[in-house]
Amino acid sequence: MSMYLVAIAWLYVALMMAVAEASSTQGSVLGAVVTFLFYGVGPVSLVMYLLGTPARRRARRAALAREQAPSPSSADPDERSHAARAAVAPEREEP
Repeated sequence: MSMYLVAIAWLYVALMMAVAEASSTQGSVLGAVVTFLFYGVGPVSLVMYLLGTPARRRARRAALAREQAPSPSSADPDERSHAARAAVAPEREEP
């Protein structure tokens, strides 16, 4: 949770830098956009991606474990979902 708070605070600081750039007599709106992208959005997105890697790895491993785990509710030994065959073969009638 604090990871998101730091990211929001950093984006706020970058936004204030961009506003200062745009409102400056020597600055421009293009410079403000570039400042916000390169000092705000770029680094925050990279850091959030890198910090989220362990959680993505855990989720992937958990999904793989759920997929490979046997189902305890399955009574069929070969785990097929079709009905079982009759115990006695049907009698064939000759024409």
